[in-house]
Amino acid sequence: MGFIVYFIILLIIPMWAQFKLKRTYGKYSKIRSTSGITGAQVARTILDRNGLTDVQVVESRGMLSDHYNPLTKVVALSSHNYHDASVAGTAVAAHEVGHAIQDAEDYSFLRLRHRLVPIVNISSNMSWVFIMIGLFTNWSGGLLIGIILLAAGVLFQLITLPVEFNASSRAMDQLLEHNIIRNDEERHAKKVLSAAAMTYVAATAVAVMELARLLLIYTNMNRS
Repeated sequence: MGFIVYFIILLIIPMWAQFKLKRTYGKYSKIRSTSGITGAQVARTILDRNGLTDVQVVESRGMLSDHYNPLTKVVALSSHNYHDASVAGTAVAAHEVGHAIQDAEDYSFLRLRHRLVPIVNISSNMSWVFIMIGLFTNWSGGLLIGIILLAAGVLFQLITLPVEFNASSRAMDQLLEHNIIRNDEERHAKKVLSAAAMTYVAATAVAVMELARLLLIYTNMNRS
């Protein structure tokens, strides 16, 4: 029974975070910003005023596909955020530019996360192979290898948290400094950014819980 409850919790946590994000984003994407400028213009304005004229702003396909690529120096905004002048789009655009500013300032956590990407791409695919072999064959060594590989992914997610929170903090500072948002928009923009951050917190919580469960299984396997 406890096993079932555990997996229900694992499902509920990220589902709740995604629901909160979609509801919050949906609400504030319908509210036009008082500045009247699109997400693309918000991004371009903040980038230029921080001397990042070499960073491009492009449109990205897909819902909430917004991201910053440190390799290509590109801020990609989903169609709605790119073209519309909404409070949500303004917040998201500023957040992605926050990552560009982190990159320009050589923010340590962003650099570390970037260096871990190739390692995590390999370890995340291999970890569950060893974990499943270890569990089904009762081979503790295989399970330990899987746990170590999985731990690299968990570390990546833990490092992602300060990167995302810092980008949001930078976003709010930039929006206020350049008078892009006014009055209640500050509170609304913070809600959008907080909801987005919760998806990372939820994913990290699930990953840590699963790693702890596997470590407990490994410990009990060795005892028996």
